[in-house]
Amino acid sequence: MKVELKRKDEFHKVLEEYEPSDDAKQTLRQIKLVILLGITGAGRNTIINHLIDTDRYHFIVSDTTRPPKVRDGKLEENGVHYFFRSEDEILADLKDGKYLEAEVLHEQQVSGISIRELEQSAASGKISINEVDFLGTVNIMKYKPDAFMFFIVPPSFDEWLRRLNSREEMSDEEFKNRAKTAVNILQQALASDKYHFVINDSSMDSAIFIDRWVHGDHDPAHDIATREIAKEILVQLQSHLDI
Repeated sequence: MKVELKRKDEFHKVLEEYEPSDDAKQTLRQIKLVILLGITGAGRNTIINHLIDTDRYHFIVSDTTRPPKVRDGKLEENGVHYFFRSEDEILADLKDGKYLEAEVLHEQQVSGISIRELEQSAASGKISINEVDFLGTVNIMKYKPDAFMFFIVPPSFDEWLRRLNSREEMSDEEFKNRAKTAVNILQQALASDKYHFVINDSSMDSAIFIDRWVHGDHDPAHDIATREIAKEILVQLQSHLDI
């Protein structure tokens, strides 16, 4: 299924100097926020599901312009996996500052966290959690510097390919776009000390590790080791793309 963004130039222009409304900033100050970042297919959603099952976390459902996909044999549900909205709707809300963050992904769709979801999360009294792409984390840190940022990495390049190919069918062009995006965010995340790296060999173990970190049980040695694995995957990705 080919995904296109018809108003791409308009989105880029609005997002260039985007700033959330004062209401969004006020709501953000009231919540404890955990964000998972990673290359596509790293397994962020499975980790989040384990954390939600503890009943200590509230999942923030993002908005997206893309249509639902079939994942694991089932069509994604509106309001569960994403809120599937039109380009016009999301663009209008962006102009009104009604998102915490939003990003053009793979040059083919826009996704972001809305104020209405932040308000529901604040009302739940639980730890807010979501998976966001790289630019989204940069924007979030501007307004929520105490957010926990975890970069999820597959255990190896070969395992990443296996997971990616088992998730969904995609064209060669879409695979190249995703691989190029993966190179970009790996380079930027590795150059920053704002992200806690987690190797997702076991989604349950990764969820336990993240929960412990959020509650004060830190393991700096683990972060150093996982960064080395991330560097190896980056090198193999660059070789695969011949860049």
